[in-house]
Amino acid sequence: MSSNKKRVQFRAPHRLIDRTDALADVLGEDRTDILVTALREYLQEAAHDDALTQEIAAAYYDDEISFEQLKALVGAEEAANLRVLKQQLDEDFIDEVADA
Repeated sequence: MSSNKKRVQFRAPHRLIDRTDALADVLGEDRTDILVTALREYLQEAAHDDALTQEIAAAYYDDEISFEQLKALVGAEEAANLRVLKQQLDEDFIDEVADA
């Protein structure tokens, strides 16, 4: 097993796994390949969903996820933009509190 892979275990409905196994048979792949591909594609699509990106950004602003997690979810460029915005928001908050 490659050192850049992590073993995971989860439960899924039998029907879903049966369909995965059938597709793996058709494509001549194994179940893991099918599941990894499906997960990769889902995460790629999710990264381009505006509502989900807003939720991810909010989690970052609220310090619920790290910058590295943010970068993994939305990509390096978008993460850098969100980090700058977070810093600006923090500076604005400090200015508002100082003026109060």
